[in-house]
Amino acid sequence: MLKDFKEFIMRGNVVDMAVGIIIGAAFGTIVSSLVKDIIMPPISLLTGSVDFNNLFWVMKKGSATPEGTFDYTTLDQAHQLGATTLNYGAFINTIIIFIIVAFAVFLLIRYINKLRRQFEAPKAEAAPTTKECTYCYSKIPIKATRCPNCTSELKA
Repeated sequence: MLKDFKEFIMRGNVVDMAVGIIIGAAFGTIVSSLVKDIIMPPISLLTGSVDFNNLFWVMKKGSATPEGTFDYTTLDQAHQLGATTLNYGAFINTIIIFIIVAFAVFLLIRYINKLRRQFEAPKAEAAPTTKECTYCYSKIPIKATRCPNCTSELKA
């Protein structure tokens, strides 16, 4: 059983799939950082310093803040004080990450398809090596001046 498992694991497509999953996870981390650290700050600046991660709706209030109010300024503060929240800002961030990943995959597949079409392009047909005898209609070499079958002299 161990031998069969080792054989299964060492098959090419399983190893390729594992490499793809590892690279995909690393790519996801890079895209998350791109969204959080590069894309969202300018968007927050354009929307009046709104931090999408701190966009939430309080469904059930927790304990009061140290100031005695139930106004939570950040999502972390709401969670620390036991509030139940609907985190639509985090959902917006996740959608943006998904769109970026989907677009990157689209560009990759588009490029691969372009390369595939170049390699699979129809190749020019080779020049013919035979011709048909005008008298007996048999196939003869293209350079022949006399038909080997009917011995007719062929015009060039």
